[in-house]
Amino acid sequence: MSLFNDRTDAGRRLAKRLSEYANRDDVLILALPRGGVPVAFEVAKELNVKMDVFIVRKLGVPGNEELAMGAIASDGIRVLNEDVVRSFQIPYKVIDEVAANELRELERRESIYRGNRPKPNISGSTVILVDDGLATGATMRAAAAAVKTKNPDKVVIAVPVAAPDTCSDFRNEVDKIICFATPEPFYGVGAWYEDFSQTTDKEVCDLLGRAAKIKSNNTS
Repeated sequence: MSLFNDRTDAGRRLAKRLSEYANRDDVLILALPRGGVPVAFEVAKELNVKMDVFIVRKLGVPGNEELAMGAIASDGIRVLNEDVVRSFQIPYKVIDEVAANELRELERRESIYRGNRPKPNISGSTVILVDDGLATGATMRAAAAAVKTKNPDKVVIAVPVAAPDTCSDFRNEVDKIICFATPEPFYGVGAWYEDFSQTTDKEVCDLLGRAAKIKSNNTS
């Protein structure tokens, strides 16, 4: 059933679909942590382009946290999955409480992963948002919305595997989306990896350090 050995394998294979972006100074890959970072690192290495991290947190439905009712990103961006909110009749007070908790984790990760390193200059860049897969797409939707506020030239989404409907939905939301595989039935992102073990904060920091040596990041 597995399509990929692990996230490293997925990133190398995804990079082959992104060859048009190789060796371009205007391209910036932004990885969604934590699972998107190993994928994005391999893509950045293969394409010889800049890479950084873009932190987004899923807002899980209370009692069913794996189901996303939305997501938040840096700079106060919040995107809701209105269908889920309506179906579960989730009060906005509850959404606000979950968002406040996730904001604390977002800020913790921002501090650990970035430290004193400035955020990348997104304005005028072709931004490629990378994750290890798309299920509902709530997290990626928040990331795309946040990136668009930074005046990029283009926004591209690239993932190894995605639910077919989710991949299709994004075609009207960004300039381009590349889903390496869209299996049906989908089952879930992890179903398509032989090794889908959790990526640690240390691994994220190590990969970001290595990515900085691929090509110096342009920062503002």
